[in-house]
Order: sequence, then structure tokens, then C-alpha cells
Amino acid sequence: MRAFVLGVLVVSVVGVGACAGRGHPEPAAAVAAGSSTGTLAQIYYWRAKPGKLEEYSRYIRDVAEPIDHEAQRRGAFLSVTTFTAHDTASAWTHMRVFVLRDSAQWRALSGALDSAGMRLEPDSVKRRVRGQYSAGLRDRVGAVTAEILR
Repeated sequence: MRAFVLGVLVVSVVGVGACAGRGHPEPAAAVAAGSSTGTLAQIYYWRAKPGKLEEYSRYIRDVAEPIDHEAQRRGAFLSVTTFTAHDTASAWTHMRVFVLRDSAQWRALSGALDSAGMRLEPDSVKRRVRGQYSAGLRDRVGAVTAEILR
């Protein structure tokens, strides 16, 4: 099963990296840089709601990435890369890959991202509105934790 999951990860990253020219500017380089020292990857799959692909991509760039950078600055993970799939047959439109040093970073990732969001937006009402807005843009399709092979 582990081999299957890792195989899917490699195929997904390579395939999407090849097709994601309209996605994040340096996806393959960012994953490669983090994976050289990382041992785990936490991968989240999201599907933008109909007609919301560009708006959700903008949300990631303008809202999620600053939160990610704050969490990364504080040591929450090694790197993060967002891939986009423009194939309408794909189950997901956005795949976010967080490369982690070890299982301690993996266990703390969710809390670290939440804390970074609170630091950047201390107002809980505004955070709740932001969460409701993002929920209107996408649905979570799945998540997987994968071991990075050398």
C-alpha cells in the first residue's frame, strides 16, 4: 500500500508539474528543494466549485500563501507548493504539497497553520468570515501523508 501511495504521489507531482504551467510559478523546484531534506509530505486535494477556479487560485495566492509563509518562517514545514489541474476529468483542481522534516512537524502542521492565521488576522470574526468565504470556493477532496523516497 505504501508503494502504491508513493507511486501515486510521484505520478501526480510529475504529471501535474508538467501540465501546471498556469499554476504556481516554480512547483517542481520548490518540491525538489524541500524534498532534499524532508522525509514526509502532507498533501491536500481540493476541488474548486464550478466557476470558482480562478477565484480560488487567487484566494490561495492572496490569503493562504501569506499564512503558509508565516507558518514556514516559524518552522512549521520545509516547503509548500500548490499545483493546479485544468483537466475537468480530474477529481481535484488544486493539490497543496507540504514537505516536512519529520513526524513531529507532521503532527504540529495543522495547529501551526491555525496559529499563523491567528497571528496574521487576530480578529476571530474576520477569520470566521474568511473561513466561510473559502468554503464557498472549494470542497476538500482528500488528503494523504506520503513518505519521501531518496
